[in-house]
Amino acid sequence: MAAATCGTTCTATCSRSPPSTSRPCVPSAEGLTASAAVNSQTREEVAIKKIGNAFDNRIDGKRTLREIKLLSHMDHENVIGIKDIIRPPQRENFSDVYIVYELMDTDLNQIIRSNQLLTDDHCQYFLYQILRGLKYVHSANVLHRDLKPSNLFLNANCDLKIGDFGLARTTSETDLMTEYVVTRWYRAPELLLNCSEYTAAIDIWSVGCILGEIVTRQPLFPGRDYVQQLRLITELIGSPDDSSLGFLRSENARKYVKQLPKNPRQNFALRFPNMSPGARDLLDRMLVFDPSKRITVDEALHHPYLAPLHDINDEPVCASPFSFDFERPSFTEENIKELIWRESLRFNPDP
Repeated sequence: MAAATCGTTCTATCSRSPPSTSRPCVPSAEGLTASAAVNSQTREEVAIKKIGNAFDNRIDGKRTLREIKLLSHMDHENVIGIKDIIRPPQRENFSDVYIVYELMDTDLNQIIRSNQLLTDDHCQYFLYQILRGLKYVHSANVLHRDLKPSNLFLNANCDLKIGDFGLARTTSETDLMTEYVVTRWYRAPELLLNCSEYTAAIDIWSVGCILGEIVTRQPLFPGRDYVQQLRLITELIGSPDDSSLGFLRSENARKYVKQLPKNPRQNFALRFPNMSPGARDLLDRMLVFDPSKRITVDEALHHPYLAPLHDINDEPVCASPFSFDFERPSFTEENIKELIWRESLRFNPDP
């Protein structure tokens, strides 16, 4: 994707006034140590993320392995890239993992919370890149499942990359996401209602939440718990009718939704007065309660709002689907350690 697609206004504004941050933006979850460095051989600036005591918890170890495997499989301008897995000095006796990523300047959450002026050009370009990257991810048969502003990394030219794939799954291996505490503000209704089967539509819902947040500079649905989360959703997009509940196989879930306070759909033009009509229409198609009626990533890329940037010949898909076959329920911490060791050898083979 050529840098020129950002447009003069977007590039100039972002480059002239990049928000200051106390540290470089690296793809790092809270509680992990990350820092910038320079590759001594290539002189390239990179980000190093240290995962301390990576194998104390099997679930966290699986998440680290999952991200390494997935990002090593992918190669796309809008997906963060792994440059190296620093090889531990000993095969058996290591507890920390060091992952080397390409270096970015900030993340979308910091931009939204800053005083940086965000124009419709910014919004359009950010959204296009998210969807362009998501098209690639979905084509690899992968659901991200945790899209949010802090997982979208940016440089001073407004180039955006999707990161943090530790919760990702293939489309055929959905689960209830009970392994982790996930930010609920960006979670689709079908996840909030514990649907055992879900689709790529969950990521589109998250993108809609992010789009609204870019414009309003506030989270759309900052629920304190799942109950309030669903109420905030229905207060904005209206209470679903019976025809929009077909995806709920659980009778208890349908009963629960039906007993929620009845709300009409808000007028998006009044609720989002600073959003361009095209962006509002796209938001309306993303924030749909029934996942089967939600716009797809391909349909979103073809939406008129993104017409100035959309180029189907420059929106590549993954060459082959990704498989999570390396994960097994019986995995132990030692199994995970061995697989991460092997990944480090792929980047740093023996002479």
